[in-house]
Order: sequence, then C-alpha cells, then structure tokens
Amino acid sequence: MKAKSFAGMRCSVAGALEIVGDRWILLLLRDLGLGLKRYDDFRKSCGIPTTTLSKRLQVLEEQGVVERSRYSDRPPRYEYHLTEKGRDLWKVTTALREWGDRWDASGFGSPTVEVVDRETGRELRLALVDPETGQVVPRERICIRPGPGADENVRWMLKPERGNAEE
Repeated sequence: MKAKSFAGMRCSVAGALEIVGDRWILLLLRDLGLGLKRYDDFRKSCGIPTTTLSKRLQVLEEQGVVERSRYSDRPPRYEYHLTEKGRDLWKVTTALREWGDRWDASGFGSPTVEVVDRETGRELRLALVDPETGQVVPRERICIRPGPGADENVRWMLKPERGNAEE
C-alpha cells in the first residue's frame, strides 16, 4: 500500500517526511553518518533487499541528500557521500538514537554507539541552542510560535490557549 503523500501540506515536518519518511532511508542516513559509503556495506549493515537499496539511494540522490562518485570502472561501482543537505539530517538520526537509547527501543538494554567529544571523551547530546549566545535554552523557556509561512491551520494549532504559542 502506497503511503499518503504530504506534498502540498504547509508543514516542514511533513515536507521532510516526503524525503526521509521511509524507515530504510533513515537507516541509510544512519549508516552514511557513521561513515559507510558503499552499496555492499549498506546491504551488510541493514540487511536491505538490493532492489529496495537501489531505489532508496536513487531517492536520496534525486533529493540532493547524497551524491555518488565512481570508485571503480570495471565493473562500475559507486560510493555515496552526504551532501550538506544530507549532513544536516545527521541531527535527526542522532535525536532518534538518543530517544531510542533513553527508552531502550532496541530492547538490548544498553546503547550500541556513543557520541563523544574527541578531545575530552565526554558524551555529547543534542540541545536547542540560542544562536547568538551559544547557550543551551532550558525546556521550560522554549515557546513555539507561528512563522512567516504559517497558514490558518498552523495558527490554529499554536493558539495561546493551547499553551504552545506566545501569549
């Protein structure tokens, strides 16, 4: 069954899901973020069927998330690299990993990878940061308000009486 398209929906999350809403694509983004580059490595890591892998890599390339470069002429073989657009998605897979680690989504009781500071060895976590000060903003200070592209549905969802938007 084909999933419903979110094309045309005035929502950045829906638009992003048009590209990354497939679970195989999220695993490929995970692998690319971990440094895997080659078709056979993706197959081994994910256990993804070859036809599915080819289609998902093609989608990622068409969307400008990855670019491929030939590393062998005979036979023709390619490596896949994240573009700047693709590297920005690393935060998404990191957020999913952090959530999965916290709530033991894998069912194995402990994280399989750790993200650490290369210099200190201390664990790192994603956070919402004020771009001017570089300071982490505490959750209780976070407010969501309609942006310049908001339509009436977004404004409705973010009405102050719902406790989301600015009062």
